[in-house]
Amino acid sequence: MLLARVVTAAVLLAAFVAALFLLPRSWWAILVGLILFAAGWEWARLCRLGAIPAGFYAAGVAALFGLGYLLNEEVRRAAFVVATLFWAAVAPLWLARGVRSRHRPALIAAGVVVLVPAGIALAVLEAKQVLFALVLVWIADTGAYFSGRKWGRRKLAPAISPGKTWEGVWGGVAGATAYAIIIGYFHSGPGTAWLVDSVVIAVVLTGISIVGDLFESGAKRQAEVKDSGALLPGHGGVLDRIDSASAVLPLAALLVTLPKP
Repeated sequence: MLLARVVTAAVLLAAFVAALFLLPRSWWAILVGLILFAAGWEWARLCRLGAIPAGFYAAGVAALFGLGYLLNEEVRRAAFVVATLFWAAVAPLWLARGVRSRHRPALIAAGVVVLVPAGIALAVLEAKQVLFALVLVWIADTGAYFSGRKWGRRKLAPAISPGKTWEGVWGGVAGATAYAIIIGYFHSGPGTAWLVDSVVIAVVLTGISIVGDLFESGAKRQAEVKDSGALLPGHGGVLDRIDSASAVLPLAALLVTLPKP
């Protein structure tokens, strides 16, 4: 299992980075649409839709992504705002109450907010911007994993994800902050004007990534499954790999596209 996980991760990472930097933008958008179709299928199955309704749901998610990608910047920014509000306000309250099977109709609707703005962000951001956001998520996840294993005592959300701890959260925040400071230094050079911005962005994006991770875990728990799918050997489904990124990417895109003062 560990070997399959490592091999799959290496292949996926190499293929993803190559596609991100080498594919023409139109082909990259098509690839993102295919990823969203797979993720939409898995989300529909977590909501216990049958095969045919799940297929229509996945196609609808991919179609809404395509429409958002083709429309103007104001429409895309509105999608990023909606997603950011969902992850910053709605999802935490939902998690506090518990993600239940009786919430299935709301979960079906939430899947559109979870997936479509993230896909649009993935398609419209520059390759280096996408990579910055995703590497921050990966570093935060890695820092949380190792610090949680080493020092984890206080459970973060035992009813949703028993393995996550507050100590893991602080380790993830520390790793992401260090990464953001390093990137900020090389991007802006000597001085401290950029330091506060780098730290705030790192902390906020890490917090949002944790909410995304927990929300997908809650969706899986109400469906009584361990993984969202079995497409990726050793990793589960597509949703299992993009849970944190789906929350982070719309906010990252919003920060990039907001008019500068």
